[in-house]
Amino acid sequence: MEQSLLSAVHWLLAVLALPKIGLPAIFLISLISATLLPLGSEPAVFGFVKLAPDMFWPAVLVATAGNTVGGAISYAMGRGAHRAVEDWREKHPHAESPRDALAKEGSMSGRWHRYAHDWLYRMGPPALLLSWLPAVGDPLCAVAGWLRLAFWPSVLYMAIGKFARYAVMTAGLLWFFPQTP
Repeated sequence: MEQSLLSAVHWLLAVLALPKIGLPAIFLISLISATLLPLGSEPAVFGFVKLAPDMFWPAVLVATAGNTVGGAISYAMGRGAHRAVEDWREKHPHAESPRDALAKEGSMSGRWHRYAHDWLYRMGPPALLLSWLPAVGDPLCAVAGWLRLAFWPSVLYMAIGKFARYAVMTAGLLWFFPQTP
């Protein structure tokens, strides 16, 4: 049992080895990191570009595409959650919804929650330029889906923000850690 688990881990690491697979691994890691799972894709992009400096722009574009697809998945999850709550309300018109119960507990009420909700609704899809931010970017995509912001403009702004992050962070890391002779 332990040997098979160890061989499975070695197989997975071999499959995701950047020098062998490269851009598909960057896409997959970037996609997964854009969901609510805690994974950072920047080290993978930086590592790949350090190994293949001529692949800077392809790596940044592929990472942007993967991260944007992941953001779109989070958006769809938020939209689906909103639809599920609405369906539940239709089937149980007199019962208290899970959202209302949370609001009574105070976790979904309060000044900051209302301010954030109103700000995102007022800003609309351009607010997703901030989807690159750590800790708040991925939930921001899900909340945009919950608020039913327009999908394609939301994806466009996600992509712009994520592209800027990958380009600036990778270039900055290459500047701080230059190629050694």
